Amino acid sequence: MSDFLTALGLAIAIEGALYSAFPGPMRRALAAASRMPDPSLRLGGLAALAIGVFVVWLVRG
Repeated sequence: MSDFLTALGLAIAIEGALYSAFPGPMRRALAAASRMPDPSLRLGGLAALAIGVFVVWLVRG
C-alpha cells in the first residue's frame, strides 16, 4: 500500500510541476482533450496504463 501511495504522490507532484511551469500549454491540452471523442480518450488512457504497468514491471522485475 505504501508503494501505491508513493506512486500517487509522485504522479500528483509531477502534474503539479507541469501546471506550475507550463500553465498555458496545460490549459490548451485540457481544452483539446475535452474536445476529443470518448473512444480516443479511452484508447489513450489504456495506452498510458499499459506503458505505466510495463515500466513498473521493468523496474520492479
